[in-house]
Amino acid sequence: MSTTVSDFIIDRLIDSGLHRYYGFPGDGIGGFDAALERAERAGGNFRYIRPTHEEIASFMATAHSKFTGELGVCIATSGPGAIHLLNGLYDARQDHQGVLAIVGQQARVSLGGDFQQQIDLERVFQDVAGYVETVTTPMQAQMVLDRAIRVATAEKCPCVVVLPADVQNLEMEKPTAEHFVARTGRGAPSTRFLPPLDEIDRAAAVLNAGKKVAMLVGAGAAGATDEVLAVADTLGAGVITSLLGKDVVPGDVPFHTQQAGLLGSRPSHDLMRDCDTFFMIGSNYPYTEFLPDTGQARGVQIDLSPENLSLRYPMEVELLGDAKSTLSVLADRLEYKTDRSWQDGVIEGVREWDEVMNSLAEVEGDPVNPRYVYTELNERLPENAIVTADAGSTADWYGNHIKLGRNMMGNLSGSMASMLASMPYAVSAKFAHSDRPVICTIGDGAFQMLGMNEMITVKRHWKEWADPRFIVLVLHNNDLNQVSWEMREAGDPRWDTSQLLEDVDYAAYAELLGFTGIRVEEKSAVGPAWDAALASDKPVLIDVVTDPNMPPLPPHVTFEQAKGMAEALLKGDPDEARVIAQTARSVTSELLAKAKNVFTSSDGGDVHR
Repeated sequence: MSTTVSDFIIDRLIDSGLHRYYGFPGDGIGGFDAALERAERAGGNFRYIRPTHEEIASFMATAHSKFTGELGVCIATSGPGAIHLLNGLYDARQDHQGVLAIVGQQARVSLGGDFQQQIDLERVFQDVAGYVETVTTPMQAQMVLDRAIRVATAEKCPCVVVLPADVQNLEMEKPTAEHFVARTGRGAPSTRFLPPLDEIDRAAAVLNAGKKVAMLVGAGAAGATDEVLAVADTLGAGVITSLLGKDVVPGDVPFHTQQAGLLGSRPSHDLMRDCDTFFMIGSNYPYTEFLPDTGQARGVQIDLSPENLSLRYPMEVELLGDAKSTLSVLADRLEYKTDRSWQDGVIEGVREWDEVMNSLAEVEGDPVNPRYVYTELNERLPENAIVTADAGSTADWYGNHIKLGRNMMGNLSGSMASMLASMPYAVSAKFAHSDRPVICTIGDGAFQMLGMNEMITVKRHWKEWADPRFIVLVLHNNDLNQVSWEMREAGDPRWDTSQLLEDVDYAAYAELLGFTGIRVEEKSAVGPAWDAALASDKPVLIDVVTDPNMPPLPPHVTFEQAKGMAEALLKGDPDEARVIAQTARSVTSELLAKAKNVFTSSDGGDVHR
């Protein structure tokens, strides 16, 4: 039997070390699907996993890249199937993850003729992909695939291979030594490289001169935990992590202030405000209003992407290289700071902040404070747990209350901040690490999007997993809660027509699928629910009815944010009384009262900020 183009691509993927594919079938990719079936029957070294939607497949491929460091692979049919991949592929692009998408296309003879489901896929994927190409002849297939894998791996971006339906079944042709033909090899260049040593010397000079060093560490420093901690110790620095870099620095490091910004901590805010030296490592943190003022601090940055250097803050020294290699060489050039007063102050700030967070978690909710749900989880996290969060209010509570240990992982849709990603991320993490407990934390809005669908995928596969613990926490408040709070901050009351959700019994839905469903409606049941879920021998969904009026605003909320919320309440927010009641129990209450007074005073008098 001859080898088809599809047979060749599958073999080439396996030879390239790519063994897990997330896909959804369709006639536009039918020839490739048939080749996958032949390869599976022949014992091919790969696993094809079909989720419930192509969008989920692309998110799973992105998550696979994040949780393994390998290239993620997703497969979809032509037309609508290909379009459905876009959100997950943009997630990969925004968070700098290597993903290979293989998509079907109508037969070559139909192109340009408005045939059913025939669209210009190269044009569709041009913005999201680092490389997109259509295979038009069998001899071209090797070059297109090899180049897509190489670019996706080296540049950490999504790449797309488009396979017309007729090409999928053509007999493969080996590239020949003739004009126009590229004869490519497998593999990708290493992304481990150093900047010039004289530039590292300049960076060391800046860092050695600093008396108050603040480090901002992102996902680009993954795998460099020891190096980051060694440098921080030498410099007597405080360390902030981005949400994507949260698991790079263990949560029990006393000078780790966790995140910055609206879902960050007060010690992170103080660190940025008071530092004289700013050291950014593997991060493209976008919220520049939370970084040091221009001219306040001398800056050093390490990044693999030249386009990220000096993008968010004017850096004095820009080091193009990988974090682990660069920090290893830099460490030998740094001088140990004997004055530890700066770092000691950071440590004390972290201790005090932890007390504030614990106090906020103990505030009584109606019926359950969502913060309390996360603090109870944090106390019980298994040492090798993987935690995913969604882009809504779960990201606030994850950032505020979850401290990941050295052997834990955590992630979410970062720069894209897409709702629903927590669920495919969690399922992908479980396929990548079936021997580890995975906890998906998701809001009811995101769960209704596509999260409920993916419980069906869990039902299909969970008995294959070495550790059956797959826990889904649904924050059940019948509200698109993050957006409701954003409306209030902007000065608008919550708009119930857009914000309120249909009430669903999520625990009963889990039971319907054969899982354990636990419904929690009071604070005293939260801890026992986590204990039962973590001891379970099958997947568990914890449906916690939480208070939608628990404010996510941080203690360093600005006057303008509090003013906006006060204005929204005075316009007639549907839950004004409960919002005020819960906010009054938080440390934002004084500022909120001051802002509200602006609108109720006779002269609208000036307020000192």
